[in-house]
Amino acid sequence: MTELAFHFGAPDKLAYACRLLRKAVRGGARVAVVAEATALAQLDVDLWGVSPTDFVPHCIGNAPPAVQARSAVVLVNHTDQVTAPYGVLVNLGADVPQGFEKFDRLIEVVSTDAADREQARNRWRLYTGQGYAIIRHDLNLKRAD
Repeated sequence: MTELAFHFGAPDKLAYACRLLRKAVRGGARVAVVAEATALAQLDVDLWGVSPTDFVPHCIGNAPPAVQARSAVVLVNHTDQVTAPYGVLVNLGADVPQGFEKFDRLIEVVSTDAADREQARNRWRLYTGQGYAIIRHDLNLKRAD
């Protein structure tokens, strides 16, 4: 069964996603990110400038399968665009990603925006209704430490 985690309280979802992806890639993970096209386009740009000494190898979902196979991160609108094996799915979108259950792990990134938080609550209810146990990470508590 897919492991689910919600990361609540990201002041900037894309900036947080960049840091999360950098950490995941450093740890050897292969990650697919699902979001709307505008968010993916900005994330594509942001991943080039995570830090002066880091490079997060990534591609867009319409990249050929051979390119996806060599990329640690793939940015997609839908999980059916993922052609290579990726163990982790990061959701930056408003809806439950179709096909999330084919990944070992799903990370939901939730901002401080009221509408985003409400959408996340709806997704939480859907997941728990399907019997998933969810790990909660409150990013506001981490910043206070």
